[in-house]
Amino acid sequence: MVSFGSQVDFSVPHLKIRGLNKFYDVQGQRLHALKEINLDIPTGQVVGIIGKSGAGKSSLLRTLNGLESIDTGSILIHQHNIAELSHAELIKTRQKIGMIFQHFNLMSAKTVSENVALPLRIAGYEKAAIEQRVNEVLSLVGLQDKLHDYPAQLSGGQKQRVGIARALVSHPEILLCDEATSALDPESTANILALLKQINRDLGLTIVLITHEMQVIQEICDQVVVIDQGEIVESGQVWSVFSNPQQQITQELLNLEQLNLPFELSKTIDQHSTHQILKLKYVSESKSVPDLYELLNFFNSPVQVYHSQIGTIQQHTIGSFVIGISNLELDVKNISTKQHHAITQLEVIGYAKPTH
Repeated sequence: MVSFGSQVDFSVPHLKIRGLNKFYDVQGQRLHALKEINLDIPTGQVVGIIGKSGAGKSSLLRTLNGLESIDTGSILIHQHNIAELSHAELIKTRQKIGMIFQHFNLMSAKTVSENVALPLRIAGYEKAAIEQRVNEVLSLVGLQDKLHDYPAQLSGGQKQRVGIARALVSHPEILLCDEATSALDPESTANILALLKQINRDLGLTIVLITHEMQVIQEICDQVVVIDQGEIVESGQVWSVFSNPQQQITQELLNLEQLNLPFELSKTIDQHSTHQILKLKYVSESKSVPDLYELLNFFNSPVQVYHSQIGTIQQHTIGSFVIGISNLELDVKNISTKQHHAITQLEVIGYAKPTH
């Protein structure tokens, strides 16, 4: 029997995915949903998987606990390939993997305590042990006073807390979150993300979440994986990917392309052009935030700022600007070869032309 004990080697990935492919048959067509996925998920970290609708996020998440079979490749949990487990071993493994759903998946005819207790009842635990554990997890999620309430009496945020309590009741080592906040209002979203961060910190759980919201990634994750059309196109530490996104899809998810500029933007320069429009991104450790005056003086030309954004992620300050440089002769490519040490991205995105 496979054992997932308390002696965890943190130098070994908790989840190790190699060469994973998944196909679906859709209306007589063979759909390649996941394509050669290779991914390491470190023990005790929060890893976010982000992509647009239909990118393959849910399919990937559901393969991690065996809810979806894979066609080729392997998924190792603590170096055990789940595709090679017996039915009994797979059931035991799933007990160590909690799942949180977008729409809560609570049973409306059962009380909060009965919903949370369900996995333990199915596993055959004794009544006293079930009652003790249910009280523990409901206290952890702040719902100890809702034991006898029914789901219809709860807010969306409270329902999700019940879902989290149910996912934790079996002492899992891994927590999978399927768009856990997308059905919630902003305040409830913030509260649920804070709770997940607390669970990760206090219990040491490995958390894998899927989302289409970069704000969720920024708030809670250690690493981010960008998936597009079934392929991993970009991955890394959150601060690194946010400060210097390499792929167009990542930039779109970061809303970097959604600009409202007060002029017409041309891709080519002509006699009507007034400014070069540049996109600049910079990153630094939070304790050494760059001097913006010095940063913009780097261009040795008058600078107009049309868009700016700044934030702190994982002890790094990350900023982005869309700026206008009136010197049309300025060789930005030459500047970028000897960039300011904090600048991670510098490119011409077009030329400003007056609107008529």
